[in-house]
Amino acid sequence: MMRIEIKIPSPGESISQVQVATWLVANGEMVEKDQEIAEIDSDKATLSISAPESGIVSQVIPAGDMAAVGAVIATLDTKAKPVEESAHESQPNLVVTPSLTPAAMAEVKEPVRKTVKVAATPVARKLMELHNVNESSLRDFYTHYHFSREDVEFYLQHKTEMPDTKQPAVQPAAKDIAFRSDERQPMSPLRRKLAERLVAVKNQTAMLTTFNEINMTPVMELRAKYKDAFQKKHGVGLGFMSFFTRACAVALKSFPQVNASIDGDEIVLHHYSDIGIAVSTPKGLMVPVVRDAETLALADIEHKIKYLASRARDKKLTLDEMSGGTFTITNGGVFGSLLSTPIINPPQSAILGMHNIVERPIAVKGKVEIHPMMYVALSYDHRVIDGRESVSFLVKVKQLLENPVHLIFEGGDAEIELLGL
Repeated sequence: MMRIEIKIPSPGESISQVQVATWLVANGEMVEKDQEIAEIDSDKATLSISAPESGIVSQVIPAGDMAAVGAVIATLDTKAKPVEESAHESQPNLVVTPSLTPAAMAEVKEPVRKTVKVAATPVARKLMELHNVNESSLRDFYTHYHFSREDVEFYLQHKTEMPDTKQPAVQPAAKDIAFRSDERQPMSPLRRKLAERLVAVKNQTAMLTTFNEINMTPVMELRAKYKDAFQKKHGVGLGFMSFFTRACAVALKSFPQVNASIDGDEIVLHHYSDIGIAVSTPKGLMVPVVRDAETLALADIEHKIKYLASRARDKKLTLDEMSGGTFTITNGGVFGSLLSTPIINPPQSAILGMHNIVERPIAVKGKVEIHPMMYVALSYDHRVIDGRESVSFLVKVKQLLENPVHLIFEGGDAEIELLGL
């Protein structure tokens, strides 16, 4: 027997304790090399722990417990054999007997061919049964194969397919009664830290919000004209977030106070645009950062957003990918929000809130026309940014998006900018 100690890695500087969030394998289960066996939560990120070798896992720290960085979370017996292999060696006649036909033998052996093991918590299993969600749907949606309650809930909110029509719209009374229960869950370190930061923003900043509305017709027409060619050329879709990111990066050049932060008694003006993009994940809201957005073409922005959003959803973001932003964009419109007041992401001084696009009547040269409109909100720290700068910045973003060819592309040709022609 050879046992290897698996220790808790450091998620980053200044972090000394983590919480063992979830065990992804059972105690005593045979695992393969590099297979993820557990997830740990710090106050900044969620990290996965993988088996360094193949072997049988023995859990040391239960899920939900706090542990010090460097502590042994599990041991791995690398000399142990899989249960299926041992059983086959000791009792071969239980699997292959003279009475079995070749077809029957194929049926018996079929389960052994599975290479992906799906793990789900008991609560996740209940939700899957209640909403008629099968494992294959979750495997198609995620890139990992272990699912928590948050994973299932996130899938239900974002899946593109309609629920099974055979499932009754209203559950029987017996099922409703069965789920009339309360569940107490400890706050994860990440959630506790987020709560502390949100309260601190309200108590330690002079936060105000200014609003405007944007006629999305020009952007939508430009996107509709070039999205297929853009996808073919760059291998990524052309979304609205890249337009907003580019517009904000351009506007921040004209209003450096909006791209500033407070450090003690000094205001730090950032002469670059590291723009955070808020992403909803099963663990909560994450804000990965698109670095040097002012230097990027739309295709580069789209690739970075897609990459970071995928890593956020699969709980693989690093601290470096989430730190150092100078400005943030959040889009409540994907959930149907018409208007909101987003909260500043400290130590930044401003955040732009996008909302859903709704056709509304507006006055155009003395006539009433129907156009797709979006309300936008800029929350800002009044200690750093005056009302004139905040309002002017939001007006600038509005002008950029309502005249994308001339302003976002800075007078360049849209086909050259979008397609590289």
